[in-house]
Amino acid sequence: MSASLEKVINKRMATTASAGYLELLRGNRNFRQLWLGQVVSQMGDWFDTIALYTIILNLTGSGRNIGLLLVARFVPSFVFGSLSGVVADRLNRRTIMIASDLLRAVVVLGFLLVRRADQLWIIYFLTVLQLAFSTFFEPAKTAAIPSIVADRELVAANAISSVTWSAMLTLGAAIGGVVTGLFGTDVSFILDALSFLLSAALIASVRIPKRPPREKRKLTVSRALGITETIEGARYVKKRPRVLALLLVKPAWGMGGGILTLLAVFGEKIFPVGHSAATGIGVLFAARGIGTAVGPIVARRISGEGKKRMQNSIGIAFLISGVFYMAFGAATSFIFALVVLGIAHTGGSILWVFSTVLLQRGVEDDFRGRVFAAELALLTLTMAVSNYATGALLDPIGLSPRVVSIGIGAFFLLPGLAWFATQRWWDQDKREQVKTLRLSVAEQPLDAELDPIALSKGRDESKL
Repeated sequence: MSASLEKVINKRMATTASAGYLELLRGNRNFRQLWLGQVVSQMGDWFDTIALYTIILNLTGSGRNIGLLLVARFVPSFVFGSLSGVVADRLNRRTIMIASDLLRAVVVLGFLLVRRADQLWIIYFLTVLQLAFSTFFEPAKTAAIPSIVADRELVAANAISSVTWSAMLTLGAAIGGVVTGLFGTDVSFILDALSFLLSAALIASVRIPKRPPREKRKLTVSRALGITETIEGARYVKKRPRVLALLLVKPAWGMGGGILTLLAVFGEKIFPVGHSAATGIGVLFAARGIGTAVGPIVARRISGEGKKRMQNSIGIAFLISGVFYMAFGAATSFIFALVVLGIAHTGGSILWVFSTVLLQRGVEDDFRGRVFAAELALLTLTMAVSNYATGALLDPIGLSPRVVSIGIGAFFLLPGLAWFATQRWWDQDKREQVKTLRLSVAEQPLDAELDPIALSKGRDESKL
């Protein structure tokens, strides 16, 4: 190997080495500002969530009403999911995020009006509005991340986002429970509104590269409503089994999402802390947050960032969640329950981060918003069904929370087994593209095979 060729290869290896977490936050201002917006808004979100759980339990004491709240939080993403994806691919993604934050700041102040049990409809109505605006925020944010970070920074960026969500869950749930218990729910709602305003200000300073101009097409009613682009997105996914499999990872996890309803019930009835339901709920959600923070960091260190290892980690993560949710349901010690709950949620965060990274790498920018919107819509649909079913099993049917938790854990094993059983089918498009790439390389002159630019192009074409 010549010295000049060796220098080119070494330089390329250095520039493609995985980015560190601190390196990314220090060196990438755009991602740092987006991340800081996530920090403050998600901290406020958990103040809001704990306060709503507390109001409903204080006014009704019903697990079913908690389930209805979670349904109200999940349904908007399914209803508006396809439209939000079209908007994220059509309009400026930074503008979408800012507008969503400002509108949510106004909506959460409406929770201050709730004082009696017959006013619970206000909570459900405003929750639908709040999450409808979130439905437009999340696909725009997830689709924008690959535009502001390099490919070698992508896993670190998503891991940071996941850990931040977890840390804000831990701190927000714990601190939100204390603040709600000491100062009342009104203070939590006001703090949440302020967090959205600060998030909007931080995102306003983010510079997202402009995308190439969209091809001009004749305006029709179906195109104006986003129907045409939604159908195009569905066809895009249908032709790519691997993208479809990755898109279904989070919705499969959502089928066991009724565990969220159970955490509120466990915090009030099985593992209460002191005399406040809010404190017990907050501690359980904090344990969940610690688990989700640890998961992607440990998984990245063990499995690395290779596609095959990340894919296998997703299946293993489902199995981890299932086993330890069953252990949570059977736990009689509060400390043991916190430990196994945290471990169960390491699985959830692993499959969340790795499926997101693989989709971001494998989906073209023009379709990224629609793919992530479809993923969010299906996730929230399965979460809504699961939480409603969990609430129904608890109240009208009268099953023990422990029995329901063990059942959810057993259910979590199924997608993990299906992931490994179907991998040969949904990975077929990748094998076909690798075969095509090898044939095209074999037909090129020797110099072209060693050209790092040509090799880079070949890698880009084989991402799916």
